[in-house]
Amino acid sequence: MINDFEKHCNMTHLSTICAPLVELSNQAFSVNNGNIPKWENAIANIQKIQPGQVSFKHPYVAINTNVDNVKLTQSLKQLMPWRKGPYQIGDLTLESEWRGDMKWDRLKNHIKPLTGKTVLDVGSGNGYFTYLMAIQGAEIALGIEPFLLFNYQFQAIRTLIKQTPKAYVLPIKLEQMPKQPLFDSVFSMGVLYHQKDPQLHLQQLMDVMTNEGELILETLIIDKQHGDQITPEDRYARMRNVWHLPSTDTLHSWLQTAGFKNIKLVDVTKTTPEEQRATHWIGENTQSIKDFLDPNDDNLTVEGLPAPKRAVFICQK
Repeated sequence: MINDFEKHCNMTHLSTICAPLVELSNQAFSVNNGNIPKWENAIANIQKIQPGQVSFKHPYVAINTNVDNVKLTQSLKQLMPWRKGPYQIGDLTLESEWRGDMKWDRLKNHIKPLTGKTVLDVGSGNGYFTYLMAIQGAEIALGIEPFLLFNYQFQAIRTLIKQTPKAYVLPIKLEQMPKQPLFDSVFSMGVLYHQKDPQLHLQQLMDVMTNEGELILETLIIDKQHGDQITPEDRYARMRNVWHLPSTDTLHSWLQTAGFKNIKLVDVTKTTPEEQRATHWIGENTQSIKDFLDPNDDNLTVEGLPAPKRAVFICQK
């Protein structure tokens, strides 16, 4: 996959940063991780399947191929947990924890067309959204995701696709990206609240955007009644490393301070068990949003903090 990326990358506006991205990716994949043989074995078995055409058949990134559901399920389950999706391969449905289509539906009519654009998907997970960006006509859609398992999940899905779309996922962190203004559209979805320094994250996003480039920022927020922002003392909805939960006004001011313009709040939605749910594709730990909320009040988390709400902001450099 990295060879395919390098070849395609060198034909795009990203050609000046291809070499460092390939080098960083090769370094990441060469780490000593005891799970890699299992993941590579799963992909080797998936490679025996006849690939098919990919499309978006709501809610699925769908591949029209004939598969042995039992064998394919065994291979894909070696790559659990599947957080992002859902996918459909032949008549096998891979029901991920998150219904990514619901998030996409909330923002797709507000963003600039992706046709012919250079797109960056920060914290892409297994590339569900990255595929959608490519299917929407991006010249190249690059997902960056430092968690290796999600990179192998992306490779597993990509192996099943004939005439693969212009989508790639590399094991790279945003702070490792060369500071060159090359991306027309940058998506940061579900990432900001994991940053100790949100202003630094916004600056790093701006550093890689073209002039007049568009940022699509999706993150957890709180209602104004709870204050300007909350910093959880320990966990939030049983998640580690949640550092900042701003109000929409506070987040708007962060974007202004970072230098973004034409800042628009296009959606606020409470996370529901329809969008985030436990499925047999997430492994032995089958807890999901229902388990993260106060059983007596779904407006609160188990820690007594405001229940998850997510906002989508769109702005320009």
